[in-house]
Amino acid sequence: QIQFVESGGGLVQPGGSLRLACAPSGFTVDRYAMGWFRQTPGKEREGVACIASSSIGGTYYAETVKGRFNISRDNAKNIMYLQMNNLKPEDTAVYYCATKPYYYCAGEYDYWGQGTQVTVSS
Repeated sequence: QIQFVESGGGLVQPGGSLRLACAPSGFTVDRYAMGWFRQTPGKEREGVACIASSSIGGTYYAETVKGRFNISRDNAKNIMYLQMNNLKPEDTAVYYCATKPYYYCAGEYDYWGQGTQVTVSS
């Protein structure tokens, strides 16, 4: 059974940084594509970043976060991260990690974490 434990959310001032972590059970983080998504009330869920399987390689970012966010994984610890720098109020959302039994980032995701709240406010 695939499950996730997400952590790292919180309250930060504009311009600040946070690092989200996603620790899965039931699979290894390098086996399949994994992504970070976010959602705010009344809006559709938005894809933020994705890292393809180790066998494929590659990372992808939404234009709204490109240059500020970095997705990575630590295979030894079996954790995926999202480093978020220069945070803006519009980055405020619940962030979810997700995966699917497929190597590429494109397409639907099947397994989701519980979400972690990120609030950017002065």
